[in-house]
Order: sequence, then structure tokens, then C-alpha cells
Amino acid sequence: MPIKIVIKPKELWDEIGNQFIYQGKETTLTLEHSLVSLSKWEAKWHKPFLDKNEKTTEETLDYIKCMTLTQNVDPEVYDRIKPEHIKAILAYIDDPMTATWFKEDEEKHIEKRTITAEVIYYQMIALNIPVEFQKWHINRLLTLIRVCNEENKPKKKKSKRQILEEQHALNKKRRAAQKAKKKGR
Repeated sequence: MPIKIVIKPKELWDEIGNQFIYQGKETTLTLEHSLVSLSKWEAKWHKPFLDKNEKTTEETLDYIKCMTLTQNVDPEVYDRIKPEHIKAILAYIDDPMTATWFKEDEEKHIEKRTITAEVIYYQMIALNIPVEFQKWHINRLLTLIRVCNEENKPKKKKSKRQILEEQHALNKKRRAAQKAKKKGR
């Protein structure tokens, strides 16, 4: 699900005419935080986007350009992006875009490694996730990958003790049922 940001024309004061003048035109940018955007940005910057390192203003603005779905955007439009636009875009980037959640204690045991676009594409291929999903919000795609991995985990084997306890409980239930049948005759 993309986000739309409206960029207003640049407002300037004309001292000679004693009036406001406007440069550029109002532009609506449609942005998508997806694997496609991520791979474009990483191809240019040669580093992972999804790490914990702070991005420079230049890197952030460039990622916004990589996210842009709107065609034929005048490059000067990006110069008019305001802090409130950045705030809204960053909130969109951080939005999980799903109702799925995982237990926090399980997350502590997950190996923390650098995730790049290629790692995500590999996971999609390995899990038979259609390539069309590369346009999903990246957080939603990562959640889907995690769900697929969780569902594909082999079921934990029961210990001998657990098996014996289950058999004992089942035998006890069966004996009780047999006694009830004999009394009912």
C-alpha cells in the first residue's frame, strides 16, 4: 500500500511587487517502501538499507526518490520536501502493515544478521513466494517470510517421557471408559 505526499509550490516574497510568488507546481508523490525500492537504493549506495545505522539527509532523500512511483517527477520537487513530509514518510516506512505479531521472547533467539535485497529475494525464491510480492510494503513482506519460515519448521519431537505420559493418560482414559461400559450392562 503506497503513501501519497503532496508537495506544494515554493513560496517566495517578491519585494518589488510586494507580493508572494510561487515556483513550481503542486505535485503529488506516490511512494512505495518495497523490495524494489530497497534494491534500487542498495544498488546505488552499496550498503544495506535495513540496518540500524542512521541515514544521512542525502541518503534519505535518495531513498524517497527510489520509492517514487509517480512518473516524470521534476527533480526540483524533491528540494521542496519539508520535515513534516519526512516525518510522515518515516512513519510509513516503520509501519508493520500487518496484524501478525510474534512473541518477543522468540525474537530474542533470532540470529541478527544484515539483511539486503538479495537475501530477501533468496528467501522469496526458497519459499516459493511470487515475485509480484516484491512490491508489497517491505515490513509486510518480511513478516510473510517469517511466517513461512515458522510454518515450515519441523515439528519438535516429543521426549520419551512426554510420550510415556501421553500413553499413560490415554490408557487411563480407556480403562475408565471400559469400566463404565461394564457397569452399564
